[in-house]
Amino acid sequence: MTRPTELHRRHLLRALPALYSRLHRGGDCGLGVWRPSASPLPQELYWGLLWHGGEQVCVSSCPEAPWTVENSQFLQTVGEVFYTKNRNFCLPGVPWNMTVITSLQQELCPSFLLPSAPALGRCFPWTNVTPPALPGITNGTTIEQGISGLIDSLNARDISVKIFEDFAQSWYWILVALGVALVLSLLFILLLRLVAGPLVLVLILGVLGVLAYAIYYCWEEYRVLRDKGASISQLGFTTNLSAYQSVQETWLAALIVLAVLEAILLLVLIFLRQRIRIAIALLKEASKAVGHMMSTMFYPLVTFVLLLICIAYWAMTTLYLATSGQPQYVLWASNVSSPGCENVPINTSCNPMDQPVNSSCPGLMCVFQGYSSTGLVQRSLFNLQIYGVLGLFWTLNWVLALGQCVLAGAFASFYWAFHKPQDIPTFPLFSAFIRTLRYHTGSLAFGALILTLVQIARAILEYIDHKLKGVQNPVARCIMCCFKCCLWCLEKFIKFLNRNAYIMIAIYGKNFCVSAKNAFMLLMRNIVRVVVLDKVTDLLLFFGKLLVVGGVGVLSFFFFSGRIQGLGKDFESPHLNYYWLPIMTSILGAYVIASGFFSVFGMCVDTLFLCFLEDLERNDGSLDRPYYMSKSLLKILDKNNEVPPGNKKRKK
Repeated sequence: MTRPTELHRRHLLRALPALYSRLHRGGDCGLGVWRPSASPLPQELYWGLLWHGGEQVCVSSCPEAPWTVENSQFLQTVGEVFYTKNRNFCLPGVPWNMTVITSLQQELCPSFLLPSAPALGRCFPWTNVTPPALPGITNGTTIEQGISGLIDSLNARDISVKIFEDFAQSWYWILVALGVALVLSLLFILLLRLVAGPLVLVLILGVLGVLAYAIYYCWEEYRVLRDKGASISQLGFTTNLSAYQSVQETWLAALIVLAVLEAILLLVLIFLRQRIRIAIALLKEASKAVGHMMSTMFYPLVTFVLLLICIAYWAMTTLYLATSGQPQYVLWASNVSSPGCENVPINTSCNPMDQPVNSSCPGLMCVFQGYSSTGLVQRSLFNLQIYGVLGLFWTLNWVLALGQCVLAGAFASFYWAFHKPQDIPTFPLFSAFIRTLRYHTGSLAFGALILTLVQIARAILEYIDHKLKGVQNPVARCIMCCFKCCLWCLEKFIKFLNRNAYIMIAIYGKNFCVSAKNAFMLLMRNIVRVVVLDKVTDLLLFFGKLLVVGGVGVLSFFFFSGRIQGLGKDFESPHLNYYWLPIMTSILGAYVIASGFFSVFGMCVDTLFLCFLEDLERNDGSLDRPYYMSKSLLKILDKNNEVPPGNKKRKK
């Protein structure tokens, strides 16, 4: 039988604070979501008492005085020691006639109580109380340490519960916010055919205005400091970088840099105005293509589902590999120094289906330790896991390549339709999807493999850098940074090359190497147009994301914070614990939606641009080789078609 002193020790170490509670408002007592009770409870407040092992008991009030089970009470019944003395701190269902020593051994009742005060629906021990006098136990564990552990556990559980409650009350409003983000993204893309030119002009003038104001501000700061005579010669060299703001040379240097940037931007606008007009016309054409093929805007959902399937398959495979060995079980006891545990072979193998060989040791259990690592398959697990990671990277990149090639095929069918929209296929996206799977799977896999090898090399380099961090000298760190920078640049270049290669594959159906070569040479022959279109597109899409995410964020803030009044009872904002949670969720969801829609639009722009360049090089506007571009592009280029698009009398 366990000694009384050991019972006190076990309860003190495992449940030092007797205990915290949750306010019971007429429902099932438990930590988590509270369910309403079928029958009403008394009007008095009930406190839930949580102690050793996470069990909770509902009590009418917190303990007000310290109390300890005495040695003479161990052989008495639970009813005599606890229930008749109004100490209802045992777990529910403990019989009255059970002996106290048995309830303590099975940890059904506490061996001591500490004076507590209700706070946040729980009973917290008083910080100025001393532990009760327990026979044979020194005061090595303080109340403050126990309370700090309680607060950590309390905060983690309370926050998780409140977060769940907030999402349960606001999920439908979050879906409304995501719907608003979807509508705004679609409207922005469709309206680009009308406002692309003025919008690009406003953005360019805005950049010029910001630079002009920055130049003016630097000049004012420089003039004030120059009149004061604040020079860098007086300051000297210092590691306090903020001190350089008070010298005139800093603002003079900033003034010169900003003036040079302003001049370069003005010269670019003057000399490249024709190419900017072409970029704007292509953006309008891309908006028109998206309007004719609205199904392309929702293709990212297909990509997302395929990515989830690949990740789930890899996770299941990894889990099966990690658990492929035989499970190993060993004997374990919570306190090996307890009476009866001296001769127990702790950490020796056991069978979980059998009873422990020494039942006199309290808490003796056969627990799971791990899986065996012996055998041919187990020795190859690491190699199999590496192969699985390589397969994950490869399949993910292939799915992304599939999406790019499918979208490129759909948008290319729009451009090369001589009579728009009559010659556009009925289901362009579905036709491009089937055509890509039937003819171009190998080319996409080859391009994805090249990108995967670079990404694996980057991952290995990051792993090595993490393992050797702190033991490298400055030269080694510099070399490692150079390697990481080179691999990052290589990955960006391969992504750019693959993207354009997939477009050429969708147009001509040639293999990856030939398509990548043709795309690269075509872009190099038109490098200025590429740079201008890329920057104009990036500027527009950045503004679009800012508009969508900012609009949804502002609306969510005013709604969930309750600042929008008079909407009616059906449109009231829910009462939340943390109103910023649905706001941040809405903003993040709006960013994901906008990124998905604008990625499709960006693919449309890139596809139409390559088709436009091919059209310029392959055709000359004659009857035999007429241009396929729109009339707006022909007008900008000052070119004419002998058989303009839309005319049915085309020479074969």
